[in-house]
Amino acid sequence: MTTTAAPDAEGSGAHPRFAEALRELGLGDLVGQVRRFPDATRTAAEAAAAIGCELSQICKSLIFAADGVPVLVLMDGASLVDLELVRKELGADKVTRAKVDIVRETTGYAIGGVPPFGHKTRTRVLADRSLLEHDVVWAAAGTPYAVFPMAPEDLVTHADGTLVDVRERTA
Repeated sequence: MTTTAAPDAEGSGAHPRFAEALRELGLGDLVGQVRRFPDATRTAAEAAAAIGCELSQICKSLIFAADGVPVLVLMDGASLVDLELVRKELGADKVTRAKVDIVRETTGYAIGGVPPFGHKTRTRVLADRSLLEHDVVWAAAGTPYAVFPMAPEDLVTHADGTLVDVRERTA
């Protein structure tokens, strides 16, 4: 599959709200680096295949509910989030996956297109250290069809994330 961008009317594949968030953060140059694909990049596997990168180079933006309060977890595409580790990290009694309507209400974006920052509501952000294993990671640009590249350290900084170890360990 080709990795050429298919710009929207604004000249970028990014969701307009996310493009504006990039500009507000002084990252306007990233708008031009957004890649839009004709097929969805909703899952990490779809995104990695479309981009031609390793699965672990995809940054998943996942919303969970910690005692009912939304929290964003940034995780590499090859790994799963260990809810017990998230619970301990947050000091919460219970952590669950957020329901679809909560994800949309909190972030302003649909599942599969949630970017790591530029959300409608400010939430606590946990970023798994596994993201730092790469020079560049790819994250959703506000739609299930668009992604953008960024150095993981910069991504975590702009997401105002706390580096943690919440990756599920395989036996």
